[in-house]
This record gives sequence, C-alpha cells and structure tokens, in this order.
Amino acid sequence: MPTGIIIDVIAVVLGGLTGTVLKSRLSDSLKDQMNNVMGLCAMCMGISTVVLMKNLPAVVFSVILGTLIGLTIHFGAGIQKGVSLTLNKVMKDVSSDVINLMVTAVVLFSASGTGIYGALDAGMTGNHSVLIAKAILDFFTAVIFACKLGKATSFIAIPQFLVLFGIFCLAKVIVPLCSDVMIADFKACGGFVLVATGLRIMKVKDFPVADMTLGMVLVMPVSYAWVTWLMPLIA
Repeated sequence: MPTGIIIDVIAVVLGGLTGTVLKSRLSDSLKDQMNNVMGLCAMCMGISTVVLMKNLPAVVFSVILGTLIGLTIHFGAGIQKGVSLTLNKVMKDVSSDVINLMVTAVVLFSASGTGIYGALDAGMTGNHSVLIAKAILDFFTAVIFACKLGKATSFIAIPQFLVLFGIFCLAKVIVPLCSDVMIADFKACGGFVLVATGLRIMKVKDFPVADMTLGMVLVMPVSYAWVTWLMPLIA
C-alpha cells in the first residue's frame, strides 16, 4: 500500500486549495518572504542529500550530461509547453513567470531526490517516514505556490502521483540491483536538482531544473561504471 505517496499527494492537493482560498488575505510581502523560506528549505533538503555523495566525479558528470541531453532534446521546453496548455485551461492570461513557477513546482513535488528515494524506500521496505516528512513540507510549499498559481497547484498532484507510484512499483526490481554507493550518489544527484530548484524559487538563478532531472536517470549506471571500471584504472 503506497501510504506515504497518498499522504504526500493529499498534502499537495490540500495545500493548493488552502493557498487558493487564502491568497487574497495574504500580503505580497508575506508571500515573497515565505517564497524565500520555501526556497531555502528546498536548498537545505538538497544539501542534506548532497553530503551523502560517494563519487563526486560520477555525480557531477551525470548532472552535466543529463542537463546537456535535456537541453538538446528540449525536455524542459516540452514540459513547459505541457504545463502551459494545462494552465490555459484553468487560468486566463498566463504569463511566462507563472509557467516557469509551475514547472518549478512540478519538479519540486514530483522529481525531487527526497521524493524519489522515499518512494523507492517505501516500495522496498514499507518505510513511509521519508514521504510523510516530505508531505509536511509539501503542504506549506503548495500553499505558497497556490498564492500565485491558484487552484492549478492542486493539479500537480496528478504527475506527482504517477511518478512516485511508478517508482514505488518498480522499487522491488530497482533496489536489489543497486549498491549502497549507487543509492547515495542517486540521492546526491537529486540534491543538486533540489539546490537548483531552491535558487530558482528564490529567483536567484533560473536553472533548467526540468532538464537537470535527467541526470537522476544516468547517475546510478554512471556511479556503477565509475566504481567498477574507472576507479581500478586510476588506483
């Protein structure tokens, strides 16, 4: 039973609805300051997983190569287009800033290292604590996002559920094939994406976070290749 995923999805839906109701009652100053706090929380979550990294070259290579692939095939642009089409059905006069914010929210809720690892852990061991902790942060983050995105924020729960539930179902196949080192490097790669997401939320730098997520697909095999084949050649 994907209990943790269900709790996390419900948290995003409720947070989106709560933010939609409260957005007219919250000052712009409060929204901006809370936006910064949520960005900081995302960065700290990222840093907490980056420090678990075992093979710096493998993780850095995966992030760079994944981003290059994403930019080359216009992966992030494709997501933006899909988000734009969805938003145009529920909102009027959607600006590019709103679309970018929605893409950031989709990545944060659906493709963070914490969420993906939490889904793997829940699927393999039945431990839902990581996803439940994520749900607490996601609720308040969804409230802040909804102050600008409105009810569209709650729709993020759809891709969020599909991604996390898919990983949950694959966990029993994926995890036995992975060493502790590979999983640590995977978390670290997700941490890079989360730090970039936090900086984007805070409007410090507009990182291509959607494109960067492809690095998480590459990092486990790259980590394996680094430890198995490349390190013995260097040692």
